[in-house]
Amino acid sequence: MFRVLTEFAQRLLWSLALVIFFSLTILPAATWAYTSGLGVTNHHLSSCPTSNNCVVSQDADSKHAIDPIAYHVDRNTARETLLKVLSVVPRTEVIEQTDNYIHAISKSRIFKFVDDVEFYFPPNDSVIHLRSASRVGESDLGVNRRRIEQIRLALLDLNI
Repeated sequence: MFRVLTEFAQRLLWSLALVIFFSLTILPAATWAYTSGLGVTNHHLSSCPTSNNCVVSQDADSKHAIDPIAYHVDRNTARETLLKVLSVVPRTEVIEQTDNYIHAISKSRIFKFVDDVEFYFPPNDSVIHLRSASRVGESDLGVNRRRIEQIRLALLDLNI
């Protein structure tokens, strides 16, 4: 009986330690997702928060900067090709699209953390501006940057 209680207490302590860890590291940063807007304002995507879990191609500091994706086909073809690429990115779903904007969400495999992935097609410019940001946490271990670079490579392979 004592052994069963000891095992139960150890499991309970591990669970409590995990809850405390996530409460201290992830949840405090979760509030930025609700205060930063998504979408395009004055021909710009939102800037990144100070955390290390976001990249953006417009008006970014060196820590958050990433190059936009250039294309040499017409804008509609580039947009349709990007939508096809997004349809095969694992755990990614397009939730909003207009003629010049696409908003998708990507979920992490294990904990199902949500990242917002945005693409903006400015008028009179043959580039796709982009932003990819985690909704929670301080660091994404480079996941958002790698995702965008994989999308860039897929688009280059498709000769846009």
